[in-house]
Amino acid sequence: MNTHVGDRPARVDGLLLLNKPAGITSNQALQKVKRLLKAKKAGHTGSLDPAATGMLPLCFGEATKVCAYLLDADKTYRVMARLGVATDTADADGKETETADVPALDKADWEKILAGFLGEIAQVPPMYSALKKDGKRLYELARKGEVVDREPRSVRVHDINLIELSGKRLVFRVHCSKGTYVRTLVEDIASAAGTVAHTASLHRESVGDFCAEDMMDLPSAELVAENGPAALRERLLPPDAALAAWPKRQIDEDAVDQFTGGRAVPVEADGSADSSGHVRVYSSGSRVFLGVGELADYGTVLPRRIFRPATENAAAGQGKKP
Repeated sequence: MNTHVGDRPARVDGLLLLNKPAGITSNQALQKVKRLLKAKKAGHTGSLDPAATGMLPLCFGEATKVCAYLLDADKTYRVMARLGVATDTADADGKETETADVPALDKADWEKILAGFLGEIAQVPPMYSALKKDGKRLYELARKGEVVDREPRSVRVHDINLIELSGKRLVFRVHCSKGTYVRTLVEDIASAAGTVAHTASLHRESVGDFCAEDMMDLPSAELVAENGPAALRERLLPPDAALAAWPKRQIDEDAVDQFTGGRAVPVEADGSADSSGHVRVYSSGSRVFLGVGELADYGTVLPRRIFRPATENAAAGQGKKP
């Protein structure tokens, strides 16, 4: 599957959890790693702003099929806000637009303010975002000095905790749903405190069940790849690692061709009460990951997303962590 001839791109299946550096776009980071791996097909999930750092799941080959599921995953961020100064982009790359006094609040006061954002909240997306209005990206309009109405969106903050309070610097960790604009959250928190603020730095610590220790930084990836693309391929996670929290089901080897051909097949019971919903599907004999299925009536599973096992040797290192 991951054979390599000369400089020609090859089939590479797996995930790399990149610790994206500041100063480059998510797509630039993806293209750098894609070249290191000499991979044919690649995609990323959950873009980070150029100034932001942290976890950027990069998907290669068959693993690109899990991109949609990772986009839906919750995220955790470590956020540093600078109080008293607002910018047009709501981050440190923007131009200063407003200043305000910072009220003399103590740790308990800020913790109370942060707690007010727990649960489901409504956010107005920032003008500097990739959302579209009448076919145009909002940031394109913002760069022209235009401001348009944006509909509030519902997001959920699962957890939010104060880490540090020092002068005009406020540091907190937030665990939130997909679609949450942390820059907007910082502005809203500051407003609740009676001041203004912008996001001075943003670091994404986790996506779904992936955590910080699973990440690899770009210099490390470049160092490993000095021994050839195969060396870096050994550090990839298998595609199903992105779905590790999902229930798992096995089907008989005789039913594999039917399942991968798009037909519902009997599924082995695992003793759980789950009788519906999405599951990871494996062959009972070889334990090969076959794809995403949906449990149906009469003990069957419907194929929803098929993953094609390699016809040649499996990728070296699939299942290993970076």
